Amino acid sequence: MAKFLGRNALYEMTRDLTLAAQGKHKADTVIKGGLVVNVFTREIMPADIAIYKGRIVLVGKVDHTIGPETQVIDATGFYLTPGLLDGHMHVESSMVTVTQFARAVLPFGTTAIFMDPHEIANVLGVKGVRLMIDEGKGLPLKVFSTMPSCVPSAPGFEDAGAEITPKDIADALKWEEIIGLGEMMNFPGVLSGDEKVHEMLKLTMEAGKVVTGHYSIPETDIGLQAYAASGVASCHESTRKEDALARMRLGMYNKMREGSAWQDIKATVKSITETGADDRRALLVTDDTHPHTILTLGHMNHVVKRAIEEGLNPISAIQMATINTAECFKVSHEIGAIAPGRCADILFVRDLADFVPEIVMSDGKIVAKEGKLTESLKTPKYPDWALNTVHLRKELTGTDFEVKYFGADREATVRVIQVIEAKTNTLHKTAKLLVHDQTILANPAQDVAKVAVIERHGGPGNMGIGFVQGFGLKRGAVASTVAHDSHNLLIMGTNDPDMAYAGNVLHECGGGMVAVCDGKVLALVKLPIAGLMSNEPVEDVDAQVKALDEAWRQLGCSIESPFMTMALLSLPVLPELRITNRGLVDTLNFNFVDLFKGL
Repeated sequence: MAKFLGRNALYEMTRDLTLAAQGKHKADTVIKGGLVVNVFTREIMPADIAIYKGRIVLVGKVDHTIGPETQVIDATGFYLTPGLLDGHMHVESSMVTVTQFARAVLPFGTTAIFMDPHEIANVLGVKGVRLMIDEGKGLPLKVFSTMPSCVPSAPGFEDAGAEITPKDIADALKWEEIIGLGEMMNFPGVLSGDEKVHEMLKLTMEAGKVVTGHYSIPETDIGLQAYAASGVASCHESTRKEDALARMRLGMYNKMREGSAWQDIKATVKSITETGADDRRALLVTDDTHPHTILTLGHMNHVVKRAIEEGLNPISAIQMATINTAECFKVSHEIGAIAPGRCADILFVRDLADFVPEIVMSDGKIVAKEGKLTESLKTPKYPDWALNTVHLRKELTGTDFEVKYFGADREATVRVIQVIEAKTNTLHKTAKLLVHDQTILANPAQDVAKVAVIERHGGPGNMGIGFVQGFGLKRGAVASTVAHDSHNLLIMGTNDPDMAYAGNVLHECGGGMVAVCDGKVLALVKLPIAGLMSNEPVEDVDAQVKALDEAWRQLGCSIESPFMTMALLSLPVLPELRITNRGLVDTLNFNFVDLFKGL
């Protein structure tokens, strides 16, 4: 029998659902007395709901569907909305497993996710993708997945732990859990006509599935139109009103992002609130959220609330997190609305503007109530090959991080990556740094730290080194194996010995994030699954991340979610300057640049 994420697909149930709507089969559950938010007509209407075998069969007068075994739920005082859908996100960014993620977000009303597991794919390849998909089976959270398209994200500019080929994608598109192609970050490859890239697009569209996008430069004229012409259906990289509007005008789905560090809704929602543009091509997504954000603010319900706070009509915000997302991924006949035939994923909410679900229903069953999951989820066991994935060629020493300069000057002008708080973009700047014994030093007084990326997958073991500004580090060093997208070992610090020590700590524990000072660990988050995730409860990981955040502050950093901002320093598909294990990359012109020559 065909399945829909482990459930019976709609076309397998047509007879039963039709009979149940007429009362010839009695409903399993009936919800009475609520106000239904109709995301098709933008109405709020008093209506009852009848549910049979996890599906909605009738919205309206339901008394004829009630039998002696029917459970009747009183929804008086509640608005009833569809369960929320996250149309672009990376589970790995939460630093917990799919199971723990489901446990965290279901109480906040997220009933389905469309994940792009390209983080684990860059470490473990197709096996890693399959691992996460299999874990999602049987969870009350519906776990759709796109197949990562860019592993590595920028071939020739970095070294990942795996490579995903067009053949791998062709095979994966046959899996029923794969909903489309993961974000096509290699937009230069799309625009230049790269045959391998376009083969991936062709295979996806031939399979009748969706190509998701990532167009991260501000140009919205010829390049964006060429990108859209290739069949890419969506993009989540808008950071300005004009970015979002340009995508929607081209018929692309514009995914407005509000995560832990990338908070773009304030700007992008203006594309609707200030223009009156139709919102049917707009989605709300999180992209990356860490445990503290989820546990304190919520998940997709927080994104909905933020959009409303910025002036969006509440029903529009709900549409952008439900039916629009379902239509984007061609599953609106299955989820995304309170309507006959759809899965009974229903939220009970007292205030649409505040949007705190008191009851969460998935497939017709109550799975969360008053912020707590009502059922336990089995803890998964990960295989040995997914653990201990940090492979360095040797123990690191302080001399590995020396930046030599053989000029006669006492100062050297170097390129600097300048970060912008709560933004994905960086700026390509320069700074004058002191030279001591033919070695260029970091300068905390100028807020300039040293940064290095070391290949950690058992490959060439090479290292790129440079400087970064904007974190405010005054002392010590920090390191992470969460370093988008190849997830090599990323180290940043004010002095070479602490940088070496931080890297060695993560090598020994199998990956994670650490802050050190004077040869001592201030805080450590162990992430042994691919160097990206912990199998511990989300509350425990949150406590560890809080301690890490405090350690960053002890080192002088005061920006929000600094470890997430740091993790993007190595992503060579975002403007303007990045660093990989191969060196500094000018990501506007897509070429390597020297640290200080030829400025």
